[in-house]
Amino acid sequence: MLADMYLKEFLDKTSSEEAVPGGGSVAALSSALASALTAMVANLTINKKDYEDVNDQMIKIAKEMKLRKCEFIQLIDKDANAFSTVIEAYKMPKNSEMLKSIRHEAIQDSMKYAAKVPLGIAIDTSRIFNMIETVVLKGNKKAVTDALVAAMMARTAIKSALCNVRINLETIEDEDFVNEVKAQVSELDQLADYREKEILGLVVL
Repeated sequence: MLADMYLKEFLDKTSSEEAVPGGGSVAALSSALASALTAMVANLTINKKDYEDVNDQMIKIAKEMKLRKCEFIQLIDKDANAFSTVIEAYKMPKNSEMLKSIRHEAIQDSMKYAAKVPLGIAIDTSRIFNMIETVVLKGNKKAVTDALVAAMMARTAIKSALCNVRINLETIEDEDFVNEVKAQVSELDQLADYREKEILGLVVL
């Protein structure tokens, strides 16, 4: 599994001629990093002098971000597996009309799934901005830049995941599905830019 690799091994595999891991897996990794940094800032705030009033809140955020981090780590492999499904569909036989039809349907189904996975990464990542903002405003000031990096990583994760959604939509023939997903993509794309800018604007360096 990709998630169990050492960092160097993962990077070496990413830079190889293999198609996976690709941008979707890297997006999920970016989300995991954003969650980990948010948890770190919260943990650096817990039981610290001058932060007693937010102790319980930071404990809650640290626990939540630990769970989110684990979920995003799992999505590294889920995205890679989704793309592998697409590759397998394209390899299906097509030497008869019936087999062509089966192959075509398999490709369409796999492309939908390959679009849904990175869309899910983007949606899940958008939900951690509020906690990042909280640790920026209330967390240990000595670690505030780490919280800002978390915001930047979250935006990067969303924008990266959405790129993968868009390219998969180009092959999908279901217009209702495509239009519905495009609307979500547009909303998430704007949200990522807005929330990053808003959070970074809270700190003057």
